[in-house]
Amino acid sequence: MFALIIAGIILVAVLFIALGRKRPAGTPPIATVGIPVVGNYIAFATQPVQFMKDCFNKYGSVFTVQMLHKNMTFLIGPEAGTPFFKLNDDFMGQAEVYGFMTPVFGKGVVYDAEPRKRIQQMQCMASGLKGKSLRSYIPKIEKETIDYIKDWGEKGEVDLLTILSELTILSSSRCLHGDDVREALFADVARIYHDLDKGVTALSFFFPYAPTDAHAKRDNARKEMVNIFSKIIAARREAGVDNSNRTDILQVFVDLEYKEGGCLSNDEVVGLLIALLFAGQHTSSISSTWTALFLLHNKRCLDKVLEEQDRLLKDNIETMNADHVAQMTYLDNCVKEALRMFPPLIMLMRMALEDVETTADGKTYMIPKGDIVVTSPALSGRLPHVFKNPDEFEPERFDPPRNEHKPQYSYIGFGGGMHACIGQQFGLLQVKTILSILFRNYKFEPVDREFPEPDYAAMVIGPKNHCRVRYTRLPHAYIGK
Repeated sequence: MFALIIAGIILVAVLFIALGRKRPAGTPPIATVGIPVVGNYIAFATQPVQFMKDCFNKYGSVFTVQMLHKNMTFLIGPEAGTPFFKLNDDFMGQAEVYGFMTPVFGKGVVYDAEPRKRIQQMQCMASGLKGKSLRSYIPKIEKETIDYIKDWGEKGEVDLLTILSELTILSSSRCLHGDDVREALFADVARIYHDLDKGVTALSFFFPYAPTDAHAKRDNARKEMVNIFSKIIAARREAGVDNSNRTDILQVFVDLEYKEGGCLSNDEVVGLLIALLFAGQHTSSISSTWTALFLLHNKRCLDKVLEEQDRLLKDNIETMNADHVAQMTYLDNCVKEALRMFPPLIMLMRMALEDVETTADGKTYMIPKGDIVVTSPALSGRLPHVFKNPDEFEPERFDPPRNEHKPQYSYIGFGGGMHACIGQQFGLLQVKTILSILFRNYKFEPVDREFPEPDYAAMVIGPKNHCRVRYTRLPHAYIGK
């Protein structure tokens, strides 16, 4: 009890010091909601998107929110957000705000790596998510999806979020880890990943090394993941040229050689694998779930998707290739539209490492060095001056003549600028391939008429409920007969 009282006194002292600290002239207005001092915390914790929207409506496109001893400056909309996306890490640093992921990813990788090595790691990761490698992933994703649904039978009922989460991690494991890991070790990898995933909580952002049960499981899981993959990495390095036909990302990391000499340690290889799985698992599974839900609640859009599938694959229904997936332009638009309306990450963050100027609403603001700079895909995607009918599901907005995503930094479903999502192509390919197979073999209908609400209590924002659907195998289905 005494420790809690002391902690409370320290917290109050920090708050009043932060609130009393003078800001330089020309800085953004300080936003407050509700009760002084604690109102921001309550509003942000319970309804983060509504909180940002209320501040935007009251203060404009640029405003600062004081959280504990930190100042969080929000840049909402394409004009205000330009420096966020355009400036490099010397001005807008990533590592300074995402360092809380180091216990998960490990030392020396991603945000904990020195800048030169981090750039090479990201370039290496990107090379395994495009071109020849990307094309090779389609049959792997197709195999996983077919194997998953082949015993569903004529009809039944499933939870969309559950099945699409499972399909995402199954297909990701085969593409990223390789056939050997997927066939022999997937159960262990999935179990370990679950503990890693649950080890990232809201508390982790402020206190990543706090002695909690979730953090203890996280740390043990990472050690176990390194032990498992170290044996595989050692075997692959010993095999040498025998790995030349492998296209999985694990092999890309094993082969990485830095320009200044040296390669990744086993621990670093595992760290990059974990980082990639973290980046893709939630975003792809949630994006595919929202896309499917929007289609099932919008018959006009679903009919257009089915017409496109029939046109592209009616004469070759059992085998997809990269050309088929690339030509699924309407389905592509549907995924992007779902991301616009419900992006998995409601905020993207940087730290201002120098004073930075931004302009919005006819005013120029100075963001002081040390501020955490935030932009919000969730709020930016619903701005009526950027997107017509922003609360309506209209995939056509991405086609001519509307092209509402074209103005720079208008659409940030995959981020943008210096740190745009390197897995965008893989994510779209994965989601489109899985949904294509599901919709060509089964008719789905929601169990509940009510459209799900987003779960803002989660770290990555998926649907809260109402995800159950009934399925009926179609007469022309080629799976499960």
